[in-house]
Amino acid sequence: MSQILHRLRPAPGATHAEKRLGRGEGSGHGKTSSRGHKGDGSRSGYHLKRGFEGGQMPLQRRIPKFGFKNPFRIDYAPLNLSHINALLEKHPELSHITAEWLYQNRIVRKGMPIKVLGKAPLTRPVTIEAHRFSASALAAIEAAQGKAVSLS
Repeated sequence: MSQILHRLRPAPGATHAEKRLGRGEGSGHGKTSSRGHKGDGSRSGYHLKRGFEGGQMPLQRRIPKFGFKNPFRIDYAPLNLSHINALLEKHPELSHITAEWLYQNRIVRKGMPIKVLGKAPLTRPVTIEAHRFSASALAAIEAAQGKAVSLS
């Protein structure tokens, strides 16, 4: 095995001879040592700044800036009444849906405030605890003789 390993070589063309700079004009890398004439790039200690495009207007300055991101926006986890109907079919003993139950059963991401949306009529009366309710959801819950409990 060791006889094979000691004969291993890189594939042909995979390695190249080091570029030897400043070794005379005949080498092709003499005089300015491939750095060009004058300017920053010809000096020692030079390194390109991040985002520098050779004097062209950089991308971060060309792109238009607009809009506003409200830092105080509250993102609610949506919960449709159609989803609640499906939960009631799956869990027939369920009569009280709390935010904690929704978090524990991974229906809603933990810690997110919940907003109930009314996209379908409620099939049976149920008490729902959530942070917000849409007007259509409240109407559908009341129509089914259910109860909506606001947590905020």
